[in-house]
Amino acid sequence: MTTTTSTLTTIGLDELIALGSLQTRVDRKYALTSGDAAMALALVDAGCTRVLEIDGVTDLGYTSVYLDTDALDTYLLAARDRRRRFKVRSRTYESNGASFLEVKTRRGDRTVKDRLPGQHLQNGRLGDEGAAFVARTLRLAGVRTDAVRTLSASLRVDYRRVTLFHEPTASRVTIDSGLTWWDMRTGAWLARPDLSIIETKTTGRAVGMDRLLWSMGHRPDRISKYATALAAMHPHLPQNKWRPVLKQHFVDLSCA
Repeated sequence: MTTTTSTLTTIGLDELIALGSLQTRVDRKYALTSGDAAMALALVDAGCTRVLEIDGVTDLGYTSVYLDTDALDTYLLAARDRRRRFKVRSRTYESNGASFLEVKTRRGDRTVKDRLPGQHLQNGRLGDEGAAFVARTLRLAGVRTDAVRTLSASLRVDYRRVTLFHEPTASRVTIDSGLTWWDMRTGAWLARPDLSIIETKTTGRAVGMDRLLWSMGHRPDRISKYATALAAMHPHLPQNKWRPVLKQHFVDLSCA
């Protein structure tokens, strides 16, 4: 996606974290073509929206490695909409090389993200500190911890991200593009160069980007960068939850 951020005032990472970390939030996700995402970005209100910039760059590179059990328990919990589902990933930022171990859990309609600085994967598995952090986080969220020691690298995704900060509501919007996935157990890969995922992260109420996308005819989609891609790569897995997005954006797979 060709980004159009030149009209937006920039914000630095430290200020963004201070003003809008939103570790507990309501997420709304939209799957759309890169052209539609670029149009939405061009139409944001520049008077109240700032764009994250690091070292002069606003289109930042990310790599996430998702962990799962051999039986794909975290995938199946999501596919079956279990209330006590969770997600574990290691994320690395291209801009500065920083890495974090992240755990996402659900509390009602809200997503809670906890993170531990550092690289905590060793040969695709959690080290002692990382495993203890994940277990503690899950325990506090009321999630069973017996699967923690069996988690291993399942899927890697590389992508570019533009992050917007909406000042009136202290909310964030992310626009992900250039998505490429690698199944770390089978070696299969999948690229969707014309797919963008816009996500609004708020305290609950819809923000300007939500209303802009609604005016363009888009409604929130059920999509997960981990689970939807894994379903596309392995059609035998249960995937009803993501079927509309799969039919619209993954029908012509570039997968090996």
